[in-house]
Amino acid sequence: MKNEKVKFKNSAGLELAARLEFPSDGKIKGYALFAHCFTCNKNLTAVRTIGRALTEDGIAVLRFDFTGLGESEGDFENTNFSSNVEDLISAAKFLEDNYSAPKILIGHSLGGAAVIFAANEIPSVTAVATVGAPSNPKHVSNLLKSGLDEIKEKGKATLLIGGREFTIQKHFLDDINEKNMTETVKNLNRALLVMHSPQDTTVGIENAAQIYQAAWHPKSFISLDGADHLLMKKEDSAYVGKMIATWSKRYI
Repeated sequence: MKNEKVKFKNSAGLELAARLEFPSDGKIKGYALFAHCFTCNKNLTAVRTIGRALTEDGIAVLRFDFTGLGESEGDFENTNFSSNVEDLISAAKFLEDNYSAPKILIGHSLGGAAVIFAANEIPSVTAVATVGAPSNPKHVSNLLKSGLDEIKEKGKATLLIGGREFTIQKHFLDDINEKNMTETVKNLNRALLVMHSPQDTTVGIENAAQIYQAAWHPKSFISLDGADHLLMKKEDSAYVGKMIATWSKRYI
C-alpha cells in the first residue's frame, strides 16, 4: 500500500490534515472518502484497517481529520455537524482537483450521518456506506447528557469524551437538532450500505433499521455481529473494509 500525507483547505480557509492511500499495484478502480466518528481522528485503528482493506481491493482512500481534531487546524468548539459536512465537501473537491472525484463515501458513527448529508452535494458519488451510524445527528446529544443543562444555561460546557476534554457550545446542539435525517435519506438517490452491530451499546441497532427503512433501493444491510461501536477488534474492521470493497464494485 502506498500513501501520501496531504493537506487541503476547508470552506473557512483552515488547513485540514489527511492521508491518501493507494493500491500497491497502482491500479485504481475508484476513490473513496472516509469520515471518522465524533471526536475521533483519521488515525483511529479501525479507520486505518478499513482503508487498508479497500486499497487491497483497488480502491484509493482519503481519510482526514475534521476541523479542530487530530492534526487539522481550527478549534473544535467552533465546529458543528454542518461544518463536518462542509469539510467532506471540501475533501471531495480536493480529490476532484488533484486526483479524481470520489465515487464512494464511508462514514463511521456520526461520520455516517455526515456522509449521508454530504452525498447530494458531491455529484460524483454513486455509493454511500455507513458503519454504526445514528439515524439522526441529534443522537450524539446522548453522549453529552452530563453537560446538557450547563450548555443550555451557560452556552457551553467542557465534557470528558473518550478520555479527552472537549468544549461543546450551544450552537452544536442547535445545529444537530435542526437536521432531518429521514428526509435526507429518502432523497439520497445513491446506493446505500448500512452496517451495524446488534451489540452496539453506543448507537443501538434500531438506528440501522430506521436508516434502512427510510432509504429507497438499491440498499443493503450487513450485520456486524459481535463487534463493538468503535470496531476495536482488528478482524471486525477488516471485515467492514472487505465488505464495502466488494459491495461498492457494482457502483464504481
